[in-house]
Amino acid sequence: MAAAMASCGCTLGLYTKLVAFEKQPISKTPFFSSDPVKHLCISTKSRLSYSFSTMIPKASATAIEDGSHQETDMVPTPKVIIDQDSDPNATVVEITFGDRLGALLDTMSALTNLGLNVVKANVVLDSSGRHNTFSITKASTGRKVDEPELLEAIRLTIISNLLEYHPESSAQLAMGEAFGIEAPKQKLDVDIATRIRINDDGTDRSLLSVETADRPGLLVDLVKIVTDINVAVESGEFDTEGLLAKAKFHVNYKGKALIKPLQQVVTNSLRYFLRRPSTEDSSF
Repeated sequence: MAAAMASCGCTLGLYTKLVAFEKQPISKTPFFSSDPVKHLCISTKSRLSYSFSTMIPKASATAIEDGSHQETDMVPTPKVIIDQDSDPNATVVEITFGDRLGALLDTMSALTNLGLNVVKANVVLDSSGRHNTFSITKASTGRKVDEPELLEAIRLTIISNLLEYHPESSAQLAMGEAFGIEAPKQKLDVDIATRIRINDDGTDRSLLSVETADRPGLLVDLVKIVTDINVAVESGEFDTEGLLAKAKFHVNYKGKALIKPLQQVVTNSLRYFLRRPSTEDSSF
């Protein structure tokens, strides 16, 4: 749900001074909207600064009240998926962390603190572990979340609770260096980790796939980079998988699929910004 990989030292300074998210204005520009013209009102004058403050709501220790946490030698890779495609009426969030996750009542409480409703929750068990799925809508409208800042706040809230109640996941997540107890031992080279693909998805839109090193604020930055060149983001999916972030966005230019020259512009812009240091001094 998506400026080079942020210096985690800088990120630590930003995110340890979190203030209440609900006091911060959320962009009124829809993230995933059927009207691509609405995306063009994002300013092209300045790159998003990650000095915006977001509270990561904490909750009580009910996250593991069912006693599902079991220590094993192998720590599974945490995965958080934010899906805007599968349900037309709600934002679907899936959390997987082997068999360690419990009922996640505290996560649902924290999401409620962001002005959201959890309208449906499911748990599916398979060979890869326990998949906790939530359908989320905005309490104020009853509709799915469409602001990139709020989608990123959802992602960081879930990861923050995961790190609090499962601290063994800290070294498995890029966010562990930002607000975990143990930074990842492995460091990803953003140039090697970054893969960008754009394919036609019919005549009226294209599918943009981005895989890169994760960091706080990435989802917001990816959307801004694309919309700054007047490409509309309709819908998509943003996955956090260990140290990597994987985004798939349906995009269009004036209601049409991206032609090859514009595909190259989008690719070059993303590669340029993703390898730049994400500091306040890097704004233009």
